[in-house]
Amino acid sequence: MKRIILLLIIVGIIGLAVGYLIFARTSSGYVSVQVLISPSKNVLDDLVKSVTGIKQIRRNILICGAVGAGVGLLLGLVTSRARR
Repeated sequence: MKRIILLLIIVGIIGLAVGYLIFARTSSGYVSVQVLISPSKNVLDDLVKSVTGIKQIRRNILICGAVGAGVGLLLGLVTSRARR
């Protein structure tokens, strides 16, 4: 069980990193991690993040992390059954 959870976390983090490298790239470089993590302070900040595409970038990165976690779960389940 520990192996499954460990693989889920590790592959999920790798998925987040790959998602960041793919989706956070802009013409002037990468979007700051702090910008992606920080919540909107007010309605105007929320509007700016919507217009600039920060919300879409954040969502795509989180989807990559979720897919990575799912792959880690499947990998953990397959390797644990192969060991039995």
